[in-house]
Amino acid sequence: MCAMPDDHTLPPLQLSCFRLDLAERIAHLILNRPEALNTLNPMFWHELDLVLDTLHRSGQARALVISSTGKHFSAGMALDTFADPQFAPDDRSPEGRAALVDALARMQATFNRIEELRMPVICAIHGGCVGGALDLVAAACIRYASREAFFCIQEINIGMAADLGSLQRLPKLMPLGIVKELAYTGRRMSAQEAASHGLVNAVYESHEAVVTAALACAGEIAAKPPIAIWGSKQAINYARDHSVHDALQQMGWVQSGIWSNRHVTEAVAAMQGRRSADFPPLAAVRGFSGPAASES
Repeated sequence: MCAMPDDHTLPPLQLSCFRLDLAERIAHLILNRPEALNTLNPMFWHELDLVLDTLHRSGQARALVISSTGKHFSAGMALDTFADPQFAPDDRSPEGRAALVDALARMQATFNRIEELRMPVICAIHGGCVGGALDLVAAACIRYASREAFFCIQEINIGMAADLGSLQRLPKLMPLGIVKELAYTGRRMSAQEAASHGLVNAVYESHEAVVTAALACAGEIAAKPPIAIWGSKQAINYARDHSVHDALQQMGWVQSGIWSNRHVTEAVAAMQGRRSADFPPLAAVRGFSGPAASES
């Protein structure tokens, strides 16, 4: 069930794999199947896609924290998923194998939503972050971990290659040789080692401490103008995948689109007055579905 304080404006969501809270302009999405080690079952993909789409369209949240419950952040893909006749890949024909391309593309698109979300995403990781869970956190903006956390490209240990983003995103975050070692051996990497290689921003003593730190960071982000945060995320992600020249040109387009004299004046006045600044939320994203579309 989706629990919300009184200040939310999001539609109610019925969730079985997650809990979603919204308070003080911070969305907190919590993996909530501790009895199953928060493994990624088919419902996980449906619900995560729904939550991210809702947050993206609403514009009410200014930062998203993803954390978890129980012993592990997530033990990765639920193994019984591969035995599900509606989901298991069909390797008996070229047609069946071709269909796997589209099935993978749909799951990849869900994690792409994390990267494309109109707000920063901060992952608070404890315990194991294994397989598909590592694909998830690799798409986030910021990663904090508790001292006992570990990371593992588990797919090689069960006879397959990782296919949901780790092999593509981790080389942008860590030394290539380390990524290859993890991908080829399937070994566990500790939180401390992850921090030393740049995957993790900071390591904290406990699960509670890492969630507190993630929410504190989200609070700092939420105090800034959402449109400037949106522009910064756009520019950083674009620069990662393009030349400096192209990225600077794109930065000019972004800055010209988001520039606001009011925001700059308000930010300076708030600093000088030692008060919280007041910035408008992002506008809701409107599509063609709904009553207005049906009337046309």
